[in-house]
Formats: sequence, structure tokens, C-alpha cells
Amino acid sequence: MKAQLKPRINMEGRTALETVIPLSTPFVVFADPASSCNFKCSFCPTGHRDLIAETGRFNGVMKYEVFQKIVDDLGAFDKPIKVLRMYKDGEPFLNKRLADMIAYAKAAKHIEYIDTTTNGTFLSPERVAPVLEAGLDKINISVDGMTEETYAQFTGVKFDFKKFVGNVKWLYDNKGSCEVVVKIPGELITADQRQEFFDTFGDHCDRIFVENFAPCWPNFDIEEHTGVKISKGIYQQDVGDTDTCPYIFYGYSVNADGLVSSCFLDWGRKLIIGDVRTQSMKEIWNSDKMNALRLQHLEGRRRQNGVCGNCGQLSHCLPDSIDAHRPALLKKFIDVVKPDVNAVAPGGLREVTAVAAE
Repeated sequence: MKAQLKPRINMEGRTALETVIPLSTPFVVFADPASSCNFKCSFCPTGHRDLIAETGRFNGVMKYEVFQKIVDDLGAFDKPIKVLRMYKDGEPFLNKRLADMIAYAKAAKHIEYIDTTTNGTFLSPERVAPVLEAGLDKINISVDGMTEETYAQFTGVKFDFKKFVGNVKWLYDNKGSCEVVVKIPGELITADQRQEFFDTFGDHCDRIFVENFAPCWPNFDIEEHTGVKISKGIYQQDVGDTDTCPYIFYGYSVNADGLVSSCFLDWGRKLIIGDVRTQSMKEIWNSDKMNALRLQHLEGRRRQNGVCGNCGQLSHCLPDSIDAHRPALLKKFIDVVKPDVNAVAPGGLREVTAVAAE
């Protein structure tokens, strides 16, 4: 097998966050090309049309002009953005201007790296070649089963698996400098299919990994929706506990309609901190709402937040941990940022009685 047996997350050479917080320039920015998806996966909130309808969130693709403003705004920061993640809630290739977006971001010169994640439906040479030519640095490909029957069961669609495998092979043969990552949830394959997965894709990607389902989305019970009992972390690690979210200190996310969330897992739009259509990215990064959320976490009140308090990302998905450094970071944050202590954090607070019951 040519590919490295390695998860999509890069664990090597990570910056110790306690040495850089508070950041004047975010490390990572998510910009969602599409909030809609052609799959109806049972293990993803976006796959549940009824739940999405209840949130009232925009269901469509990001306008090219909105994306241009995002990229232009990012140039106002002191340093380049390390990573632009072109995915969040939906299938990025549903946006027919995805290649144009990548090319525009690459030409800006203040974004160092661009990646995306796809369900693989649209990986035909005609669709993926322009994306590669635009300069995409990494593409994560989600495999949702080794048979068309499994796809039908868990994604709710009829999927041409043989054609998909052929498209992945073409992509790898023509990827240029783009890194190709292939991953599959272990819950969607049998023990025999595990080896079949490696045999099928192992010579046609740069890294490959069997992941686990993870309860990463707040207020979405993946065990209830899939019937799968989760006992390990997403990368097969032991489940731990992280009390202070590190993500809100080094990144934020722009939804497909331009609303900005403090978190890339904000599928229900409960953590909105701004609107890039009327505000600058720098203004939103330094906003009272964003800083109120950071202050809430640094003061040890994360579990009082109605959204953050239910987040499995912090227990199942190998985040950086700044828990041990929280007292020192709180002092530094207050001294440097001078947050408005009266500002209300997105997500709100639970009732005191609910907190006491935990």
C-alpha cells in the first residue's frame, strides 16, 4: 500500500496554543461553499431535512461575491491565514464556482493552504480537474461504505460505487501537488471489508484511515440517529475530556449565506457572531460576541453554554488542550483583549439548576 496509514488531522508540528493566545490573526478559517448536501446521511445533521428546516438556516450555495469579500477581508489581518477550509455543513462541489473560489483565494497571497472535504459524488475528471488546476492543497474524500447497499442505508442515495472508485484513481493519478486523503467510518464496514477498503484505495491516495463515528455536533444525538454505540474517539483513541474549547481561540467559520459562526460545528446556527456581508472578518474576529464566548470558556463556564456544553468534539476528536493553562491565559486575555464583561456569549447560559444537576 502506497498510502500512509494516518488520520486526516495533522498532529505533528502543532503550535502550542498557550504560547500564542490571544491571536490577532486566526490560524484557520472555514468558508462553506454550500450548506446543502445531496446525501441524507443519518450520522450528520445536514442529512436530516426536518432538523435543518427547524433551524431556519439558509440551504444553498455561497455567492461568489460573498466569498470574494471574505478573502479580501482576510488580507487585513497582520499575518497570512494558515488554512482556509472550504467545507462545513454541505457538499462543496454543489457550488459550481468552487474552482473559481479556490483560484481567487490562491491569487490573494495571504492564505497559505486550502483544503476541502467531499462525499465523492462529483469527483469526475470534468469537475475535479479545474479544482486541482486552481491550486487546492488537500482533498479529504469520505467513503460511506464498501457497497451500494450500505450507501443506500446510511446516505439515503443510490451511489455508483464502481464509478466512484474509478474517479478516485483518476484524481490520484492527476493530483499534481494536491494531497489526497481517503477515510471511512469503521461502523460502516465489516471486518472483511476493512481490508477491502485498504486494498481498493490504499494505492490511490496519500493517506488513508478508518475513523469512528463521533458525537461532535452539539445537540445532535448520533447514537440515537444511527443506532451505533460510540465507545472510542474519532481516530480510535480513548475518549477524554477537554473543558476549554481551543477552536474558538484560533479559528471561526463563515456559513454559506455569509453569517459567521464561532464554531465549525454550528449546524443549528446557535453560535452566530456576525455577518460578513455587513461586517469585516477582522471586526468579527475581535467582536464582543466572540470575546464573550472565549471569556466564558476561560472562566470555566463552558458547560453553562446551551450549545458548547453539549459538544462531543472536545471529548472524542483529539483537540488541543489548554485546560492546564487556563488561569494564566485568562489573565493575559483580559489584559490584552480587555473584553466587555457584560457582553453575552452566543449559545446562552443554561439554568443554574440544570448545571448543578450535571
